[in-house]
Amino acid sequence: MKLAGEIRSSGVAVTLVVHEHKRLGRGIQLAMLAEELKASDVGLEFLTGGLKGPHDPSGIVFTVLAAMSGTEREYIRDRTLEGQESARKRGKTIGGAGVTDDDMLSMALHLRDQEMGLRDIAKRLVITTGAKRGQHPSPATVMRMLREHDEQAATAAGA
Repeated sequence: MKLAGEIRSSGVAVTLVVHEHKRLGRGIQLAMLAEELKASDVGLEFLTGGLKGPHDPSGIVFTVLAAMSGTEREYIRDRTLEGQESARKRGKTIGGAGVTDDDMLSMALHLRDQEMGLRDIAKRLVITTGAKRGQHPSPATVMRMLREHDEQAATAAGA
């Protein structure tokens, strides 16, 4: 945008050409981009999709597009979360093959008891099966594993 604004300020007409409207962003991002394009007097053109062709970034089409993109993203997110919840209820694993096991959990708990951080714990653990065999789990995986253990322990203690 900065470059387009600089070129436009020298008197040359500038048009931002995008493959498809989805590549620009969604919702508020798209609305902010429209304001930047309008302020810089930069045109907009889509190469494919239902909005193929040139568009005025300050026009109603762009405003509706921003709203629709935000709504579409929320719809996709909600449907994904519903699908994941449905799969969990059926006992399916979400997110690919698991890389943790009981031995890894035991070691992670031991290291956590020594007040070691997630990154340090992850560096000391090794995945023993599957495609990632021999690699270290991510700190996020370690955090998830410990959190799930703590939640199960709290549930068991409350029962």
